[in-house]
Amino acid sequence: MTSGLAPDQSALILVSYGNQGVAEKADGLQVDCVYRRSVGRPLCGDRVTLEATDDDSWLVTSINARDNIFVRADRQQRQQPVASNLDRVLIVIAPQPAPSKDLVERYLVAVHSLGIRPLLVINKMELLNANDRAELAPFCRLDAYRSLGYEVVEVSCKLEPGVRPLEPYLNGATSILVGQSGVGKSSLANQLIPDLDLQTGGLSGSTGKGTHTTTTTIMYSLPRETTEGGRLVDSPGVWEYGLWRLGAAELASGFPEFESLVHNCRFNDCKHHGEPGCAVAAAVETGEVLAWRYASYLRLLQQSG
Repeated sequence: MTSGLAPDQSALILVSYGNQGVAEKADGLQVDCVYRRSVGRPLCGDRVTLEATDDDSWLVTSINARDNIFVRADRQQRQQPVASNLDRVLIVIAPQPAPSKDLVERYLVAVHSLGIRPLLVINKMELLNANDRAELAPFCRLDAYRSLGYEVVEVSCKLEPGVRPLEPYLNGATSILVGQSGVGKSSLANQLIPDLDLQTGGLSGSTGKGTHTTTTTIMYSLPRETTEGGRLVDSPGVWEYGLWRLGAAELASGFPEFESLVHNCRFNDCKHHGEPGCAVAAAVETGEVLAWRYASYLRLLQQSG
């Protein structure tokens, strides 16, 4: 006698609340699910296996291997997972509130170490005047970031060109919006996803957790006509993005301009901080490495303990 239960199905976790969440099955249907205790708590973006139960609910029985995990640090500098299986991290900064001195570098180092592609998104461009572009860091350094190989896109939710310059980077990809509170991530999401409120209501109302939507990481579907079916993950804003504890070599790997130099240092374990025969420090003297980037590296090295 065969069981009347539906066969196990693969699914994608769109939002995770405690021991339950919302998953999207292969047919596009979104269902509430609970997590088998032995499996643990899936992350937003996890690919999972669902098992139907006798009471017409769904149980997450396994989590597939992850391509990557985006993390932030807690107050003890320990890694705190945020989302998984990402193609891009959209690092959003704005003139107001202005980013702290090393905020951009902290994000870039983190994204490099996690093996995900960063995209620096400059929002609220209408607030920048000519003097700001010439003198206010990091906005006066956008061309320098581009010369280092970083992708930079400038957008505004109020004036032309709007958010259209961002859309090609989202095509068919899973991207996450990150940035400190107040930089306009919610405004960007609203511009990019016309039915954002409808999607948010479905993802929060079905689990009875609507009050948590501003503090929980959620994955949305982008319009197929503008982004070829991409997905956008929105994460809660934080005032400062902290790095977890990184060794000197791991931190240096987050500065790609160091890559061709570190092998020329006199010592294999060179921290590039005052050691004799340091090729990175020598490159700063000749201008091959930008002095402000090296200064940021030294500050992050000191903070990492």
